[in-house]
Amino acid sequence: MSLIIITQGKDVSSWVKALKEKRPDLALSVYPDVPDAAAVEGAIVWNHPLGVFKEFPNLKWISSMGAGVDHVLKDPELPEAAVITRITDENLTNDMATFTLALVLNHLRGLSFYKVLEHQQTWKRKRYQRIEETTVGVMGTGVLGAAVARLLKQTGFNVNGWARTPKDLDGVKVYVGEKELSDFLSRTDVLVCLLPLTKETRNILNKRTLEQLPQEAFVINVARGEHLVEEDLIEMLDKGHLSGASLDVFRQEPLPQDHIFWKHPKINITPHIASVTDPNTAVNQVLDNYDRLQNMEQLLNVVSLTKGY
Repeated sequence: MSLIIITQGKDVSSWVKALKEKRPDLALSVYPDVPDAAAVEGAIVWNHPLGVFKEFPNLKWISSMGAGVDHVLKDPELPEAAVITRITDENLTNDMATFTLALVLNHLRGLSFYKVLEHQQTWKRKRYQRIEETTVGVMGTGVLGAAVARLLKQTGFNVNGWARTPKDLDGVKVYVGEKELSDFLSRTDVLVCLLPLTKETRNILNKRTLEQLPQEAFVINVARGEHLVEEDLIEMLDKGHLSGASLDVFRQEPLPQDHIFWKHPKINITPHIASVTDPNTAVNQVLDNYDRLQNMEQLLNVVSLTKGY
């Protein structure tokens, strides 16, 4: 059995190094350099060329390089026999939680606002909002969303969650489904999107949902760019309904230089760095599943094709 790494435009040398250090005898190749396509039974992927899996007739397992799997599931020619898994790494989870907390605190204390004034050499103060006065609503309470909600709660924020199915989070009220979405939004000062990208959640941050947030609410998207309807966000910002947004993910990445987001005074941009998979820890999970596949055991972190995560 051999493994193959398949990506587009991504340096995978750190993955190769980490895998080989852990398992020197591992039969590993990097696409498109494939000595024997028939021997490939497992693929580690990120934004693979669509349709590429047809080249591997004995492929049994596809592992995403990260927590997200929408880049895998969008392939219309997924092999029916292949199990799809994702990475759930403690470092990945902690990084997302601390980054999101930093964005919320940055908004409350107006640090980006003062950075602009600094360049203008302008001395001006603005009122800030305290932690205990602020309710953060976390859309998506899976592994990452739950970790974000817990850290925000521990910091002193009022925290609510919204999920597709009921979830039990200590000290956090979780609203469930479409029927409770309006109530959730109306009680949210800072909205954090951490939903998986599915056909139900695509474009969920639109004019209809954003209008249900309180006046001067703030939006943070650290999930996927396709969750956000960009022109609707601009409209809500320009009319003053929203006070601002911090965006780490975009429909097109890198964000085009002529995109309106770059120069909008109420938008903070980061280049999809909220939580980056560390190969040195992630490969342990990959190799565990590799061994499980060889031993015909249940794989870890299997993705549901019906749910999309």
